[in-house]
Amino acid sequence: FEPGYTELSEGRLMMTPSPAPRHSRAGFKIALMFEQQLSADLVVVQDVDLDLELAPPGRPGFVRRPDLIVTSRSALTRIEAEGGAVRASEVVLVVEIVSPGSVRTDNVVKRGEYADAGIGHYWIVDLSDPVSVLVCHQAGAFGYSDGGAVTGVLRATEPFAVEIDLDSLVA
Repeated sequence: FEPGYTELSEGRLMMTPSPAPRHSRAGFKIALMFEQQLSADLVVVQDVDLDLELAPPGRPGFVRRPDLIVTSRSALTRIEAEGGAVRASEVVLVVEIVSPGSVRTDNVVKRGEYADAGIGHYWIVDLSDPVSVLVCHQAGAFGYSDGGAVTGVLRATEPFAVEIDLDSLVA
């Protein structure tokens, strides 16, 4: 038995190990902070299939399972009515928490895929000391741009106003 889940990259199934408890706990804490600060039309969802919409129907696709997404309530209503996965076009923010085995995947591969999918904002959380977050935003044809890693407290205004105490993620 190999614990984990699958993701789809260019039609190929890839096995991804399940996160360690510390990783999962940090994601839960971020979700709680988001829940307290998001507007009523937005929701945070943990560990959900995300169709990157990078391939035409019937062609090998891309489905990732981010640690967290922020999407609209209407996206969840659509899924309840029609089924399927959350679509990249419905996502406001993707958050990935770096694991020892996912450094390159989160910082290079997923960063490129999420940018190509048109997801406006991507945050990469690193639980190493000091805990940090790389806040990425779409920069047109250049993919994502970022202002460098933030430590301590993240105070963001885009894609929505939120404050995240990064040190509390590992407390």
